[in-house]
Amino acid sequence: MAIKLKAEKRDDYRLAATKQIRKEGFIPAVVYGKDKETQTIKVESMELLKTVRDEGRNAIISLTIDGGDTADVMLHDFQTDPVKRELIHADFYIVDMSEEMDVEVSITIEGEPVGTKEGGILQQPMHMLQVRAKPRDIPEEIVVNVESLEIGDSISVSDVKETDKFEILDDEDATLVTILAPEEEEEEETEGTEEGLEPELVDAEEEEEE
Repeated sequence: MAIKLKAEKRDDYRLAATKQIRKEGFIPAVVYGKDKETQTIKVESMELLKTVRDEGRNAIISLTIDGGDTADVMLHDFQTDPVKRELIHADFYIVDMSEEMDVEVSITIEGEPVGTKEGGILQQPMHMLQVRAKPRDIPEEIVVNVESLEIGDSISVSDVKETDKFEILDDEDATLVTILAPEEEEEEETEGTEEGLEPELVDAEEEEEE
């Protein structure tokens, strides 16, 4: 069942009008889709934030405009104020529930690896996966269990089980999670320290010669 969200049409695009919208707790937004006419609207900022927090970025939203027209949409993009970190604009994409679409789904790590208990370091190079699925079949997250991983072990995209509901588009050989040996981390730190000290040592020798 789609999550409901109300919106109102917006016809005044002046800067003063946009500022007033935000003062009233709304944000300007647009609704568009394939072979669909783009509409300019405004939605309540807190309601949208609550929807995304509770249901996730890929939630299907039943957007009702001015109490009349309703469209199934997804939050395609949004902008935030770089200073205040407040939501200032949103883009909604009208989805066809019968057609597949490509989206990003977050990866959730589950469990404590055997390798980290032995001093290993867990690294997660990828935090999102590209997935193709029909809107209602898009998973909220993809859980990767790492409990059995020992030092030197890794999990790649090919190890993630697909279902008949979605397809993973990323390179099968791409690494999702790996457990590094602790000495590898120490070597990297040592090399970085030595490189940082070299210029100081050279300067010191020059000063002594003078």
